[in-house]
Amino acid sequence: MGIDEEGTLARLKRHRRELIEPTIAEHHGRIVKLTGDGYLAEFASPVEAVRCAVVIQQSMMGRNAALPRDQWIQFRIGVNLGDIIIDTDDIYGDGVNIAARLEGLAEPGTVYISGGVYELVKNKLVVGYQSLGDQRVKNITDPVHVYRVLPDPAAVRLSRQMHARPAALRWIPIAVAAAGAAAIVLTAGWYAWNGKTVSTDARIAAPQPARTVAAVPPAAPFGPTPSPSLVPSAPPAAVAPAAPAALPDLAPAAPKPEEPRAAAIDPPRPPAPPPAAMKEPEMVALAGGEFMMGSNEDPSERPIHRVAIKPFLIGKYPVTVGEWKACVAAGGCDAVPTRDDDATPMDNLSWTDAKKFAAWLSNATGKKYRLPTESEWEYAARAGTQTKYWWGDAVKPGMAYCKGCGGAYDPREPLKVGSLAANPFGIYDMAGGVAEWVEDCWHRDYQGAPATGAAWNAADCRSHVLRGGSWRNDPSYLRAASRDQYDTGVRYVTHGFRIARSE
Repeated sequence: MGIDEEGTLARLKRHRRELIEPTIAEHHGRIVKLTGDGYLAEFASPVEAVRCAVVIQQSMMGRNAALPRDQWIQFRIGVNLGDIIIDTDDIYGDGVNIAARLEGLAEPGTVYISGGVYELVKNKLVVGYQSLGDQRVKNITDPVHVYRVLPDPAAVRLSRQMHARPAALRWIPIAVAAAGAAAIVLTAGWYAWNGKTVSTDARIAAPQPARTVAAVPPAAPFGPTPSPSLVPSAPPAAVAPAAPAALPDLAPAAPKPEEPRAAAIDPPRPPAPPPAAMKEPEMVALAGGEFMMGSNEDPSERPIHRVAIKPFLIGKYPVTVGEWKACVAAGGCDAVPTRDDDATPMDNLSWTDAKKFAAWLSNATGKKYRLPTESEWEYAARAGTQTKYWWGDAVKPGMAYCKGCGGAYDPREPLKVGSLAANPFGIYDMAGGVAEWVEDCWHRDYQGAPATGAAWNAADCRSHVLRGGSWRNDPSYLRAASRDQYDTGVRYVTHGFRIARSE
């Protein structure tokens, strides 16, 4: 603010309009109020609150990477689960106060959560957690057990270095509280907590003079925390590490901190040829034709509209762990699989990861592989039908693998590809298994959608479409018309893809 007050305010408003508010809404949150340069937001699910926080931090890392360091805006995020008092246009109580204190403890660019949140999310998100022990916070009688969220589970082993580094400038606070719900408070860097509890003073933050990074001496975020216990997020079989480059720099402290990298958003490296033994994925050739796309089950699936599909080829199965390993070995992909079975679908992938694989495969084979468009995907999934699922309107055991699909079920991992019946087009696993990325940018409905089978893109696309549901979803997500979306550069454990090729 001291360097460029008008420009900083404009950037903050742009982040709020383009990133913060849409991301909170997409994760089923509700902004309770603005707190100057920040927010108090409530969520129905602690899992969605933490997921939202991670998406915001990784997206901000990418946005900052394109700017000079003195123009960076960083957030601190705290997440708490607790009882709250609901007023007409505000929420109060210790649940909110603890969220605010966690935000105050957090380092810029990080997410801190309370022990109650950790117990509910520890096996549900593909992140790591570093225990920072019990912390005494202002105006709260009992100590709060605090965890730092690490976007890459592999970073747990490095978190001692990370914890020992001097803290950067404490710019934008974000706190999250909950009451059978969860809430987020985001506040910009020229604000600090005023020492009053939320229940007695509606102000979450009060202004203080702006500072630049160079003007602030390094300082630890709070009192010493010797030998913090490091807690893995989930059993190895259920967790795939995100790209190490998505983390803050973990090198020893230097006089001038390195700028963080956003590998999930960077353009893919030129793909290298695969080993000679690499086998191309099996494809199914579809003749194309017209079909009615969408449904009236959800507003995002409307209006139902006619689409003409040109002939194309689509993967018989989702891309498998074995196929992905070939890309990693050749240097074309960088997400390392954690599952040993090469016949299982590759998961924990971002849309950017899927595009890297398609580019590498194209370079290796001389054929132009890509992701299917959303309309191509639904055409292939319907396989000539207009029912909810390709086999009918009701769930039938043995037709798909998901939570509530019937039969034996293990939430930790999907089945091997091809374990269940193929649809009438001879394509496997288009309902359940892994949720599959497609080429299209996310739009909230089909108003203005192309009718030619082409991908529907946008100039500034921050989230892309997922289709088919996953093994962790309920059957409603497995409908042929069901749509979902996720941040373009963020990995999640149930997300995979299959490839396509024009005829």
